[in-house]
Amino acid sequence: MRSLRLAAVYLRLGVLNEMQYRANFFVAMFQSLLSVGVGLAVLALVYSHTATLNGWTKSQLLVILGVQILLGGVVHTSIQPNMERLVDEVRDGKLDFLLTKPEDAQALVSLRVVQIWEAVDIVSGSAIVVVGALRIAHGVGVGHALAFVALLGLGALLLYCFWLILATGSFWVVNMGYLAELFEGVYQTGRWPIGVYPGWLRYSMTYLVPIGFAVTVPAQALTSRLHWGTVGIAIGFAAALAVFTRWFWRVGLRHYSGASA
Repeated sequence: MRSLRLAAVYLRLGVLNEMQYRANFFVAMFQSLLSVGVGLAVLALVYSHTATLNGWTKSQLLVILGVQILLGGVVHTSIQPNMERLVDEVRDGKLDFLLTKPEDAQALVSLRVVQIWEAVDIVSGSAIVVVGALRIAHGVGVGHALAFVALLGLGALLLYCFWLILATGSFWVVNMGYLAELFEGVYQTGRWPIGVYPGWLRYSMTYLVPIGFAVTVPAQALTSRLHWGTVGIAIGFAAALAVFTRWFWRVGLRHYSGASA
C-alpha cells in the first residue's frame, strides 16, 4: 500500500511537471502516429503477398502490433526514464540522496519519474488492439479479455525487471548510456509473433529478453491461441525473474560507492 501511495504521489508530480511543457504532447503524438503508420504499412505489405503468417491472420497480427505499441508506451512513460535516471545517478555518484530517504530504494528509483505525454502510445496501441479484436471472425469473449489484461500486466512486469537488471549493471559498468538504443532495437522484434523466428532466437527472445512473454502471449489470449501451459510457464518465469531482479538489485547496491563513500 505504501508503494501504491508513493506511485500516486509521483504520478501527480509528474503530471504537474509535464503540463508545463504542453508542446511535448504534439511531439509525442506525431511520433506515435508515425510509429503506427509505419507498422500498418509493413503489415499491409506483408499481407499483400500472403493470407497468414505462421498461422496468424492480419487481424490477429494487428493485435500483436497494438500490444507492442501499448507496452512501449508503458516503458517510455515510466520504466525507461526511471532506469535512465538511475544509471546517470550511479555514474555521477548522486544516488546517495535517494538512499538516505526512509523508503524502499527500489520503489523510489522505479516510480519517481513519469513522462505523461509518452502515454499517447498507450492510447494508440489500445486503439489498434480493439480494432484488431473487433475484426477477428470468432469474436472475443469476456474470459479472453480478462486473461489479456492480466497477461498484459505480467508483460509490463517482465519488461520492468529486464530494464532494472540492465540498469543495475551500472554499479559495475561506468558507461551505460547505450541502454535505450539497445532496448529499442531488441523491442522492435515484438511486432511479430515470436514463433516466426528460428529456434535459437525464439528462446533468446523469450527467456533472455522476455519479449515473447510480454507481447506475444497477451496477444494469444485475445486471439484464442493461448494454451494454459504457456500461462503457467509465463507466471512461473515472471515470479522467478522478479525474485532474481530484487536479489540482483541488492547486490548492486552493495557495490555502490557514491559521493559520500
